[in-house]
Parts: sequence; structure tokens; C-alpha cells
Amino acid sequence: MKFKGGIHPSYLKLTAGLPIEAMPLLERYLVPIGQHIGAPGDVVVEKGQAVKRGEPLTRPAGFVSVPVHAPTSGTVKKIADFPHPLGRPQLSIELEADGLDAWWESAAPVGDWRTLAPAALRDAIRDAGIVGLGGATFPTHVKLSPPEDKPIDLLVVNGAECEPYLTSDHRIMLEQAVDVCEGVGLMMRVLGVGRAMVGVEDNKPDALEALRRACPPDLPLEFRLLETKYPQGSEKHLIYALCKREVPAGGLPMDVGVVVQNVGTAAACVQAVRDGRPMTERVVTVTGSAVMEPRNLMVRIGTTLQDVLDHCGGVTGDLGKVIYGGPMMGMVQFDLECPVLKGTSGILCLKESEVTQFEGRACIRCGNCVDACPMLLVPSRMGVLVERSRWEDLGEACVTDCIECGSCAYVCPSRRPLVQYFKRGKLEWRAVQRRQDSHA
Repeated sequence: MKFKGGIHPSYLKLTAGLPIEAMPLLERYLVPIGQHIGAPGDVVVEKGQAVKRGEPLTRPAGFVSVPVHAPTSGTVKKIADFPHPLGRPQLSIELEADGLDAWWESAAPVGDWRTLAPAALRDAIRDAGIVGLGGATFPTHVKLSPPEDKPIDLLVVNGAECEPYLTSDHRIMLEQAVDVCEGVGLMMRVLGVGRAMVGVEDNKPDALEALRRACPPDLPLEFRLLETKYPQGSEKHLIYALCKREVPAGGLPMDVGVVVQNVGTAAACVQAVRDGRPMTERVVTVTGSAVMEPRNLMVRIGTTLQDVLDHCGGVTGDLGKVIYGGPMMGMVQFDLECPVLKGTSGILCLKESEVTQFEGRACIRCGNCVDACPMLLVPSRMGVLVERSRWEDLGEACVTDCIECGSCAYVCPSRRPLVQYFKRGKLEWRAVQRRQDSHA
């Protein structure tokens, strides 16, 4: 099962065989109020207030919004701007742990998901602060609330984990297979669908087999091994590979009757409803040649990068780059005070010798990027349009359909910074559209 385009990088799944370990409790956490697509929540605690693990620190500020919760019990030390993985400091809540790790009394099981109404399940998922754990961090309750004019008949479960180095989803499928399958059933109930498919790349056959064994006989979940190819985990390509439905340009999976959820998100949903556990932690792969002891860790939300690396024995003396996520779509970090967020799937540390320094050269029209683009775009042309500031022409070139996967830059012999070009190009093209709309 495959799609057109894509690349085959070195996958370097160094931690695939390492079980998930829980990080020990720390003395301090930094919890940003904005960790998802949509509106950040409104702060509901104040400096000096005592809180317990799982207690809401914010409340949703609209439909596309979820709360964040205290990762442990302790005292709110400060509410101020702190370093954030996106670059600019953002409003965060500094929590001083009391060492008790006591749960909030109201963090109780909601009930049996098999008998609860879909609306009650959606509310429980929202109140638990669950977002897409594959990296997009879109609020899960919103994805499970498609409009009436977009009927859904298929739930697709994403277990591809196509980014090099990352193994957090792999370990979740191996170690939490029962919860993943239960979560699939829960989400099927919310959506009212009778069919689900899970896709796993063929470099993880043990994960697919674990899911098969854990799947109840009455759960209509189909299992599919996918070609190991990047970006197999992209929603649109996963849908096409599994069921040959093509999401239209500018469209969403719901336009073809599909909702896509990550395996970790599925497990988190059932843990919230069945166990009454809000999202206070997630699995993070800590890996790379510059990490002394690579691991798969269960990390509390708000744990600083420095604390995670210290727990892994620190880094080598020739550390060249730290990335949140994978090498293809991750974010380079420059401050070790940045915290782990709900969307932090991995922390990748590379040696200086692995970090290539280069200057982009002119396009030689080789066509490699066109062959590699999984969206069937012409990256070479889009790059030239950006260089020449021809923003108005980027719409015709379909720049907004670019998923910024980096396949084009990976194969470019001229080492052109194509992804950076397209990020800027999208911003400039949208600015042109706003100006045109204001003059209409």
C-alpha cells in the first residue's frame, strides 16, 4: 500500500527496542497555556495557589480550545512569559512540586465508554485536554465533531510513525495495544461509524501484530501493513494508501468521509474516560548520537528539555543541534529551558559532525524535487516564485497544498532551503489575498 512520491531516508530507529520508562518526579515544571492549534485557554489559577495533579490550570477559551492541567501537585510559583519551543516566550505557569504527586479529587473515571452518549464522551475528551499526539495538536474533541453535512463512514488510525529516529508510537502500540484498540472503539462510538482501519509501516510488524492480538473480536478494525516510506504518516497520504480516497486540494479528510487519529491519541482518550486521567504526560523518544543514553520516556508535560537530557545522562561534548520532533519536520531548539508540550513526540540531539552547513545554490532544473513531492506539486517552480517575490502567482502553483514535509529539500542537489521558502511563500500569498479582499 503506497502513494506517489516520497523518499526513503535512513530511519535510524535507535530506540525501537527500548521500553517506555517513567521519568522521576521533578521539583519544577513550566506549563505553557498554549499547546495546541486553536485558542489558548484562560488561566484559572493564581500565584501561590496549591494545585493537585490533573487539576485544570486553564479553561477552554472557545470550541477549538482545551485546558492544560497540573503535571503534579504543588504550588503555582509564577505566571509569566517563559521560553517556548516555537521560539517566542509565551505565557506559562511555573509549578513548584510538593513531592506528593497527589491527584486532583475530581479526576475520576467518567464511566463505561460503551454505554456513554457520544456527546458525553466528547466532553470528557475535551475536559481531559486531549489533542492530536502525532504532532498536529488539533483538539481531539473538535475532530470528533464533524459537521452534519460531512458524513463520516471510516476512522483511520495512524500508526505509521514515518519520521526518522522517532519510536514513541511504536512503543505505545507494543505496550499499550489494549488501550489503543479500546480507544479506537470509543472514537468509533463518538463518530457513529462501523468501520476503522489502522495503518502501520512494514518496518514495525511487531506493532501491528500486538494490535491484532489486543483487538476484541467484536471491534471492526482492519489492519494494514504499509510501505515504509516518508511521509507515509501524512493524513492525506495515509488515507490514499489505505482506501484510495483522494482528499481534494484545500480539503480535509472529512471531505472524503474520513477522520484520522493517532494511535497515542486513541490510547489517551480511553485512559481519560475509563481511568479519569487528564493529559498530564506523554511518551517522548529521546535519541540521536549526541544523547548519552537514548530512551523512550513517559514525560510530564512541562518538563524542561534540560531535565529530560539530564535524566538521559546528558549530551556529548560535540552537540550540534537539538530538535523537538524528527529531523524532517521537527523544530530546532536554542534554549534548554523550553518545556515538553503535548505535541512533543521526540527530542533529537545530533553531533556537530552530523549538522551540515551549506549555502543554497541556483536551481538546476533536475526534477528531483518534482519526483519526490508527495503532493504532486512542482517545488522547483514554487521556489523560484518565492525568490522573485511573485507572491500573487503562488496560488496558481498551489503553495498552500504543500505539507512542508521536506522531501524536496532532502533530494535537492543544490541544497536549496525549499521548506523555508514555502513557509514564507504561504504567509506572503495569504497577505496578498487579505489585501485583495479588503479592496473588493
